[in-house]
Amino acid sequence: MDNTADGLDGLKALAGSDLGRTEWLEITQDRVNLFADATDDHQWIHVDVDKAADGPFGGTIAHGYLTLSLIIPLFTRLLTINGIRMSVNYGLNKVRFPAPVPVGAKIRLHGFVADVSEVKGDGVEMLIDFTIEIDGSDKPACVAQAVLRHYT
Repeated sequence: MDNTADGLDGLKALAGSDLGRTEWLEITQDRVNLFADATDDHQWIHVDVDKAADGPFGGTIAHGYLTLSLIIPLFTRLLTINGIRMSVNYGLNKVRFPAPVPVGAKIRLHGFVADVSEVKGDGVEMLIDFTIEIDGSDKPACVAQAVLRHYT
């Protein structure tokens, strides 16, 4: 689903809107390894395929923060914003990782615009409830409320 918002008024109109879900994205071992290299987090549950096969998850899993970091690129598939000079990630109100993402699993993002309010500097602040779902799992990989600011 692709939604489009034109300027601040378009963003304000999204308050209370379900943005839908993205297409599925497969989490590969190469992606996990690149994230491990970028963050210097080479814990065996993420990168040692042989050891992880005998571990608690039956194989390697994605880093929780890798899963979290995919929110913004996936979000751009849910919403196109026109007429904005700058957008910034202002923070997160709450983040949880209810279920691990096994390498080879597919994930997708669901977004719901909880609130949109004006902020100084000709901008708006959006509170967006994000859920990263795992194909075939009852539990999500990540639930987070993101605080995003957009300025004209």
